[in-house]
Amino acid sequence: MSVTVLIPTPLQKFTNNQATIEATGNNVGELIDSLEQHCPGIKSRLCDESGKPRRFLNLYVNSEDIRFLEGTETPLKDGDEVSIVPAVAGG
Repeated sequence: MSVTVLIPTPLQKFTNNQATIEATGNNVGELIDSLEQHCPGIKSRLCDESGKPRRFLNLYVNSEDIRFLEGTETPLKDGDEVSIVPAVAGG
């Protein structure tokens, strides 16, 4: 199964400057592990020490925030699009 992952500019140094890559996984957690295999070092930027997505990153599956779905257990299917979006703060 192939999933398109949209990579934000700050993380593209791990993907050879590619803004989109294809990866596999039955759920978001497996997808992150797949990304780490192909783009070493990216998982530590996406996840904390316990393996949960960092709080300053938002992950979306087909425009749905995984925090309101099943978190890293959110299932994926062929053709899904996962967006990695850094949180923006200001004041």
